[in-house]
Amino acid sequence: MTTATLAVGAYGERRAVAHLVEAGIRIVARNWRCADGEIDIIGRDGEDIVFCEVKTRRSLEFGPPAGAVVSSKARRLRRLALRWLTEHDVHGRDVRFDVVSVLPQRRGAARVEHLRGVL
Repeated sequence: MTTATLAVGAYGERRAVAHLVEAGIRIVARNWRCADGEIDIIGRDGEDIVFCEVKTRRSLEFGPPAGAVVSSKARRLRRLALRWLTEHDVHGRDVRFDVVSVLPQRRGAARVEHLRGVL
């Protein structure tokens, strides 16, 4: 990945975290990594544990950011979530998989869309 791509991704994750916190979700972990991959954001929404995939795109030329979360990515996120839950012995009422889509704007704040329970 290029430095510019990494910077855009980091910006998107910062915007996503701010949005989630404003929505009342408590952030438990960011960028949790293991040999099998990475979970962008793990949070708690009340009693529920939320695993969030963040997608940021600079334009809509190739579709909305959330469109980049294909079925193979969803399966990987589920496997990673199970591993995280096992390693951390964390329990919740329910487990939810969300996508946070970030689209920076030329002027003003980025457009952030939080899709709950979509994976």
